[in-house]
Amino acid sequence: MEEGQKVQRVSRTAKDPVRLRRAVVVLMSAQGQTVKDIATLMQVGEDYVRDVIHVFNERGFDALDPKWSGGRPRTISDEARERICLIARTSPADWKITAFSTWSLSKLAEHLIKQKVTAAISRETLRRILREGKVSWKTTTTWKASTDPEFIAKMHRVLALYDTPPTDGRVICVDEFGPLNLMPRKGKAWGPVRRPRRLRATYNRYGGVMHMLAALDLATGKIYYRIRNRNRWREFLGLLKGLRARRPGEKLYVVLDNFSPHKHVDVRTWTADNDIELVFLPTYGSWLNWIEAEFAGLRYFVQRHRPPHPRRAERRHRRLHPLAQHPRRTEIQLRARLPGPPVDRYPAKAA
Repeated sequence: MEEGQKVQRVSRTAKDPVRLRRAVVVLMSAQGQTVKDIATLMQVGEDYVRDVIHVFNERGFDALDPKWSGGRPRTISDEARERICLIARTSPADWKITAFSTWSLSKLAEHLIKQKVTAAISRETLRRILREGKVSWKTTTTWKASTDPEFIAKMHRVLALYDTPPTDGRVICVDEFGPLNLMPRKGKAWGPVRRPRRLRATYNRYGGVMHMLAALDLATGKIYYRIRNRNRWREFLGLLKGLRARRPGEKLYVVLDNFSPHKHVDVRTWTADNDIELVFLPTYGSWLNWIEAEFAGLRYFVQRHRPPHPRRAERRHRRLHPLAQHPRRTEIQLRARLPGPPVDRYPAKAA
């Protein structure tokens, strides 16, 4: 009696189709139906019905659970799979192949067969093997080593200023961001699936090219910047004078790269006379400049995904003091409007 109720419960609640079908076969057999009738109603073979009944009589309810087999045995051994992953991480040039510079799944499969790693392999099987081996398709990045013979000393000097700010002054990171113009730049934004937003590729550079000279005060986390249409030592010296006027009586440690306007004779003379120490980064070591991280956010959230629409450019001009003019505005009006004192546009950030 209890067995019958349990079989009925399994036939009503089972989500696995194999378990459900076996439970129904057992239930119909318990109700006195013949094997032929059960096979006809369930649309299965008579041998299947007999096997289910016999196994249930021998093993009980364990017979209702499906026993999944492992499928056919693997044709590609574990050693071959490891070798496939190793070859995928190499370059075609390592195999003296000059027709292409990177592997595709089809080209890699042909190469594996040619090298007799495997007799045959499909693109889907190759994709699964690479995924199991944690080999994925990556974007190539570049890097550049510093050739500065004093790299270690300069790096330690900059990091020491970051880690232990001097008590007699403040550390300021300075750099230029640009050249800037209103050309359309691709970016990322939320939108409907498979409906990417499009940017018009054609544009007019009515406002020309501008440059942003910026300084990051590590003590307050604020950025001071100026937009100029030239990027020479005169503009850089003007930025330093503005910083000096903001922080009178304090020594300024200015971290900057080796751009030639930074090393101009007039710039060095003025900074020496006004208690400003220029701390130069190692050659090819601009990544040590803290302000580069802020420029990355500015580039991502402000520059990208901006259509070159004149009206939007005008609104952007009012909001961020930026790069372009309305087509009907004259260049004289633009030049008269852009220069001005540095403005705090960023929230304070801990040094």
